[in-house]
Amino acid sequence: MSQSVICTVLFADLRGSTSLYESLGNAEAASLVTQSVSLLARLMAAHQGRVVKTLGDGLMAIFLHPTFAVQAAEDVQESFSRVLATALGRRAQTLRVQIALVHGEMIEVAGDCFGDAVNVAARLLSHAGDSETLLTVETLHALLPEQRLPFRRLDKLHLRGRIEPVEVWRMEARRGHDTLSTMFGDTTPSVVPDGIRLTLYGVPRVHTLRNLPVMLGRSQEAGYCLDDNRVSRMHARVEWHGGNFQLTDLSSNGTFVRFGRQTEVVSLRRSACTLHGQGVISLGVSPQVSDAPIVSFEILRFDDTVALPIP
Repeated sequence: MSQSVICTVLFADLRGSTSLYESLGNAEAASLVTQSVSLLARLMAAHQGRVVKTLGDGLMAIFLHPTFAVQAAEDVQESFSRVLATALGRRAQTLRVQIALVHGEMIEVAGDCFGDAVNVAARLLSHAGDSETLLTVETLHALLPEQRLPFRRLDKLHLRGRIEPVEVWRMEARRGHDTLSTMFGDTTPSVVPDGIRLTLYGVPRVHTLRNLPVMLGRSQEAGYCLDDNRVSRMHARVEWHGGNFQLTDLSSNGTFVRFGRQTEVVSLRRSACTLHGQGVISLGVSPQVSDAPIVSFEILRFDDTVALPIP
């Protein structure tokens, strides 16, 4: 018998397990991943969550109130790597967790849950980077005002299967985060940038804080669509973060950045770097590959740079 319920659904997924299978072998890696998912399940239960099902390298849980779900997500992001390393050894430190939360109505049938909230949470998960927690604006509004403080707006994202974009917020880490910030050249810019020009297939577009983030990927729903099998559907995200334009890799094959005329290439694997000056972003392969799918970038100051209009 089915029943309609209002609750918060949480999807959590482990990242880094593929490299474990390559380095440890199937048996040992599978054991490590299973124990890691079990730890996630215990953290859900500690915050009054019920695990609906495990999903290979992750799980789905539901909470009666989004406050409990947010507390569980915060606990996971702040303690998971440390606890995992203590329990399972240093090799487990390569694992990271991405989380998506959605509060809304769903149908519960024989212990499983279905509905729009579940679908949105599952699709939102693919937009999260390592050690990131994303939630919808409706979920944010279901929290008490003081509980909304750790969240930052990411604007509206297009999710697969939905006509209207979804307004998304990200939980900001309170005690630092695992995102890798990499900069070459001048690491202390004297002026705050006004915009970023991204160029794909010879067509330039200028973005400011108001029309970011923007997605790069193979999907038609991405702001910059690159039809190449080496590119993931939602491969990377460009956003304004911490006073800079930041690039975050969300892909399977990695994202590569070359700044200016430098020969060094920054390799991002589920991590991020600050964009400065000008250069190229290569999706899936190094920009040194002749046919690499590339988006060029240039950081702009509008008082000394003529910004090209968005076509």
